[in-house]
Amino acid sequence: MSGSHGGDGRDGERPVERRIPGPRAAADDQERLPPAVPSGGSQPPEPPDPPLPPEPPDPPAPALPHRVLKSLLGAWALAACSAQETAAVEDHLTACAPCADEALRLRDAVGLLHTDGTLDLDPMLRSRVLEGCLGRRPARIPVPSWAAPYDAETARLDALLRDIGDAEWHAPVRLKWFEDDRQVNRRTTVAGVIGHLVAVDGLVSRALGLDDPLGKGDGTPPPTPTERTESYWSAALRPPTRAVREPWRDQSHSLVRTVSFAGRGVAELSVPYGGFALPLQDSLLERAFECWIHGGDIADAVDYPYEPPAAAHLHGMIDLAARLLPATLAGRRRAGLASPARHLVTAGSPGRSLHLEVEGRGGGDWYIALDSPAALGSPAHTVAQVALDGVEFCRLVAGHVLPVEAAAGQEGDREAIRDVLFAAASLSRL
Repeated sequence: MSGSHGGDGRDGERPVERRIPGPRAAADDQERLPPAVPSGGSQPPEPPDPPLPPEPPDPPAPALPHRVLKSLLGAWALAACSAQETAAVEDHLTACAPCADEALRLRDAVGLLHTDGTLDLDPMLRSRVLEGCLGRRPARIPVPSWAAPYDAETARLDALLRDIGDAEWHAPVRLKWFEDDRQVNRRTTVAGVIGHLVAVDGLVSRALGLDDPLGKGDGTPPPTPTERTESYWSAALRPPTRAVREPWRDQSHSLVRTVSFAGRGVAELSVPYGGFALPLQDSLLERAFECWIHGGDIADAVDYPYEPPAAAHLHGMIDLAARLLPATLAGRRRAGLASPARHLVTAGSPGRSLHLEVEGRGGGDWYIALDSPAALGSPAHTVAQVALDGVEFCRLVAGHVLPVEAAAGQEGDREAIRDVLFAAASLSRL
């Protein structure tokens, strides 16, 4: 067979020996195989590869004009520039003073944006600003000093009412006061509280000859604050809304304007409250006190900060309550709610006194006559002493604090102390 000779099939020719190539290296073999070394000798090392020529440097970036660099200051302050822009801006800042000043201001502003503190306003900021304005702003119409507390407290309450929303006018408010020896309360709304102020302020309006909000119907308006409030609430066809704010605001403004133009004699004008009467100057002080107390009730209902009155105004309110205490104590004694008088008051013996020491804002010292409403308290006949914080005393007078929980310090006749504390709470009413 021709294949048996290993040739190419042509007779007479010498067979040719075939070579089979060796296997190829693997494709992922990253190592270079060492060169084959012939037997009997060593191969000289290959010469190293010639070094690569250095790459040409990048051409310098063109200089940016001043207006472009200035426009980049904001991005530079926020660290939002590229490396080339940052280098160009910083080189420019070393030679341009106006841009350097602007860059410093922008960096300070960026620091405020990244503050760790809260950005929420202090909830007391508005109250402090308003108090400062009320204390420093000159009035267009000079207001008598005895009417200034009412002017200030109505303005503070009006600012609170301006800030609350429609739904908050229906927020529940519980009014508290004292009757006999127990605390009572009445549930109403924010709008209902303002209606109560409108009704009672109408007593002052009537005394000054102004329109009475309860005097538009037939018959004589009720004479007492409680009866007037109940009449106002029952006359409303629906629960009061924020619409009550404007009548109250107009009424308070009219009162302040009227007493400001009326002259000095009007301060002693009598304002009847049903069972008792007060001179106009004390009546407006009492209305300022109630405006503050009910402003606090509203602020608690809508979760709003509300500060006490200015120190001078608070002192006047405390002084009014201290002056009313002897008569109130005598009335409780007649009703069998207080211990009887122990001493006959004569010209030579004015009777016993209690030293009322009010501390803090609006504080001072008062001596309360215990045996006669006509007598003047005297330090020489003091049988007891009570120490109270000014705001705490006012809360006691408003019926918001129980007498047994009010006193911070007591010394002397325990019966006299109890009688005076309960008399202070009895000054409260709806």
